Amino acid sequence: MVEGDGDGELEARLVEQAEFEPSAEFVEQANVSDPNIYDEFEENWPECWEQAAAMLDWDTPYDEVLDDSNPPFYKWFTGGKLNASYNCLDRHVENGDKNRVAIKWEGEHGTTRTYTYQDLYREVNEFAASLRDLGVEEDDVVTLYMPMIPELPIAMLACARIGAPHSVVFAGFSAEALATRMNSADSRFLVTCDGYYRRGDPLDHLDKANEGLDGVDHGVDAAVVVDRLGDDGFGHELRGTQHDWDSLLAEHGGERVDPVQRDAEDMLFLMYTSGTTGQPKGVKHTTGGYLSYAAWTSHSVLDIKKEDTYWCAADIGWITGHSYIVYGPLALGTTTVMYEGTPDYPNRARLWKLVEKYSVDIFYTAPTAIRAFMKWGGQFPEKHDLSSLRLLGTVGEPINPRAWKWYYKHIGDEECPVVDTWWQTETGGMMITTLPGIGKMKPGSAGPPLPGVDAKVVDTSGKEVDAGRAGYLTVGKPWPGMLRTLYKNDERFIQEYWREYSDIDSDDPEDWVYFPEDGAKIDADGYITILGRVDDVINVSGHRLGTMEIESAIVGVEGVAEAAVVGGDHEVKGEAVYAYVITEEGQAEDDKMRERIIKGVEDAIGPIARPEQVLFTPELPKTRSGKIMRRLLEEIANGEELGDTTTLRNPEIVEEIQRQAEAE
Repeated sequence: MVEGDGDGELEARLVEQAEFEPSAEFVEQANVSDPNIYDEFEENWPECWEQAAAMLDWDTPYDEVLDDSNPPFYKWFTGGKLNASYNCLDRHVENGDKNRVAIKWEGEHGTTRTYTYQDLYREVNEFAASLRDLGVEEDDVVTLYMPMIPELPIAMLACARIGAPHSVVFAGFSAEALATRMNSADSRFLVTCDGYYRRGDPLDHLDKANEGLDGVDHGVDAAVVVDRLGDDGFGHELRGTQHDWDSLLAEHGGERVDPVQRDAEDMLFLMYTSGTTGQPKGVKHTTGGYLSYAAWTSHSVLDIKKEDTYWCAADIGWITGHSYIVYGPLALGTTTVMYEGTPDYPNRARLWKLVEKYSVDIFYTAPTAIRAFMKWGGQFPEKHDLSSLRLLGTVGEPINPRAWKWYYKHIGDEECPVVDTWWQTETGGMMITTLPGIGKMKPGSAGPPLPGVDAKVVDTSGKEVDAGRAGYLTVGKPWPGMLRTLYKNDERFIQEYWREYSDIDSDDPEDWVYFPEDGAKIDADGYITILGRVDDVINVSGHRLGTMEIESAIVGVEGVAEAAVVGGDHEVKGEAVYAYVITEEGQAEDDKMRERIIKGVEDAIGPIARPEQVLFTPELPKTRSGKIMRRLLEEIANGEELGDTTTLRNPEIVEEIQRQAEAE
């Protein structure tokens, strides 16, 4: 079980927040508005998930909803056959929606491209023909090392069309990361580009890709290179096994490739995520369960209708982009927006300008971004007409109540429900959140488990905790979007996700419990607040406190935009709270502000959580996906030598924070 000092249990101390109801107008038009869906799914489980499968077109009907005879290697919709590319393209073209816009893309310099479903169908077919001509066969893993350009989803759907799983590597990752993932996946094919733009400047991506290719142990049969930069390119000559994207499409112009029938349990894609051993984990997602779950959650939680213009402001290099930029929205036949650049280039109103320009209905982004918007101030969204927005969402990490309320007020004009969604790369789709046409919203709390999702908060022995208490999040039953295993590593799959609360010697699926390694608390309404990763816990004098609660208390102080807290060594307490704080623009970073922060924590949580030190900083060290690198902040708090900073998007800030800490 989870180890810790004292009794090992997490404590929840933050007071409950206000509640908000969706408007009658929203409820009336919502895709899901009957609260009986929760009872219906519970009473009819697992057949309830036929509702998700029904959102897809199947070449061969499935025989059984769930095969749980070999836990935790569950199989969904067994015997069924389908194709993900067909479900995202062909059926919309055939059903009369060929002229509906599928993708609206905006480049950083304002260049745009629009793809109807017919356009997307045509180009996906041509690239699928190109891949086959290059020797890609069914079940070959194709690595995609690309930024946010339309060729990325086109390549994904082309791979799916011919039954070749794709493995997308985030464009911001290093050459070494690319080589590691290609080696792990035994991938002999790469699709990449010459470069892309970031804050107005062209970046040389092909040089990095070539360096990565040199590190692929088994060699590479073929690579395809998209010319994104044109005249701004860096003059690279293509190697012997490298091919130009446009030339390939010209060669295969007008060709059509029949979508390959894939078994529901055939792999659709690999998604590599970080692991506790330091070696990336290849999370395996399959075709039937994953696609049906992505479509169902897009429909039920994001309230997507095919007439919508929907924008998920994530990167397709992460699972959020897979599920909620590409597969979920396109399976539903809606218009999905893609943006190449950063939120503050050329100015801090860029995203709101795009919301106004494209009359976006649904906007889904990360708390990291929302805290940045809050820091910059409400004057930027106020410059633009955001009245088209109907629903807001947040994803990636817990959102503190103050940031939630800022988002609700300044972006949603207190009219748009906010769905705060908890899920992981491994879950494939949302697991804990409100259904916006049914549930009240509680800022800072993700919400109840979705219908059919058996999420509980338990103590170290696996017993459910009482309302108001904190513990550890678990999932007791399988769900369609779940990972099937870790690529070629079933043992690690069991060790990392199932061992903690399961009887791994049992064949009874009720003895198997999924543990995502998150702390959580639950209230009397069954709403779950995520307290952060289990390793993001501070043990102060035997009291285990989640970082999310303390950070929320700090951001609740007027003038604070963002905060990160870590535990540092303390002679008396064992560990003490060290806080790193970003203030809103124009706020004084002085002792008065420091005192207000300390008082805010004591008032919200109690003296036990009083920060030992409060450091002001212009930025926090973050990975390229926007997650705070608390390990480095812990090293600064403890005066230790700094570890690896190469995965950060802003490595220079670490030394700046370290110098400031030493001067205190």
